[in-house]
Amino acid sequence: MVLAALDSPLLRMTRETPTQYWNDSCAVDELAYAVERGATGATSNPSIVLEVMKKEKGHWVPRVHELAAANPSWTEVELTWAIVEEMAARGAGVLLPVFESRGGLCGRLSVQTNPANHRDPVRMVDQGVRFAGLAPNIQVKFPVTASGLVAIEEATFRGVNINGTVSFTVPQAIAVAEAVERGLDRRAAAGHDISAMSPIATIMIGRLDDWMKVLVERDDLAVHPDATNWAGVAAFKRAYGIFRERGYRARLLAAAYRHRLHWTELVGGDVSMTLPYPWQVRFNASGVIPTPRMDEPVDPALIDDLSRRIPDFRRAYEPDGMVPAEFESYGASARTLRAFIKSYHDLQAAIRDLVLPDPDVRPA
Repeated sequence: MVLAALDSPLLRMTRETPTQYWNDSCAVDELAYAVERGATGATSNPSIVLEVMKKEKGHWVPRVHELAAANPSWTEVELTWAIVEEMAARGAGVLLPVFESRGGLCGRLSVQTNPANHRDPVRMVDQGVRFAGLAPNIQVKFPVTASGLVAIEEATFRGVNINGTVSFTVPQAIAVAEAVERGLDRRAAAGHDISAMSPIATIMIGRLDDWMKVLVERDDLAVHPDATNWAGVAAFKRAYGIFRERGYRARLLAAAYRHRLHWTELVGGDVSMTLPYPWQVRFNASGVIPTPRMDEPVDPALIDDLSRRIPDFRRAYEPDGMVPAEFESYGASARTLRAFIKSYHDLQAAIRDLVLPDPDVRPA
């Protein structure tokens, strides 16, 4: 195990380039695997929490029953958030040595605010401040909508290390970076130390690819067959160049992995990537040498094909392709918000089934 870890491509990437990666889950065994191979962070959301409850059933099922027995007046919503918070703190504990050894600049567990509150910045900020108090190394996810940007600035001002999520495009990444700059400047002006703050601007590159493929089929478009697999990479590289040029203090993170290009083409950038455990295992067994390619441009012919045929690619790729009022209704955003809200309700239902089992279903 140790020898395999030392020889893994992902560990080699973190040692030989500025590129970092996270574990795209807070499951402790998977997180331990990732940390052993150089991971410097992890993430959570309602669907991940539900998956971890199933993977770590021996721990979480008794814990739900314990919490329900100790707090008989709690609603299923309160029980759900208690589990989310405990799971986040547990995962943060695995990352704490990384956090401490890196001076607080990485080693954080990213936990998502209630996706159903995506239109309410006050509720998002209040929950984000609460989450930030769960452990010293918590990062808090806010959706990159018009309301989410208000929350991102205010939470940053209050000392919360934010992660702009539900984000797929260059305009969204820039909007996060600008909101972070405003929040950091306000916090510094108020006399607070910001030296250990590490804000994140996510681009869900695989979900941008997914949306391009939906549009190709929906609108009967004759796009080059390779082009849609490069859409997210192209947007990420465009944003990376702008971040370097403008000196934004937020760090870009690539998410929603679908294929190998989402790894190999971003190596060498001073960025992070959040990798699901199965993709980490696949990449580590690939034999691929992680060679810096971030500064290698995407084939201009593919970008031109996407730009000419898919207006939503132009909106995603051009820095001024959208304004914040349009972010929430952008196809990839609406699909992802709907999926996250559904997962949140599915998680509540799973908690309900443990506390109040369906009598019509035979016990397992």
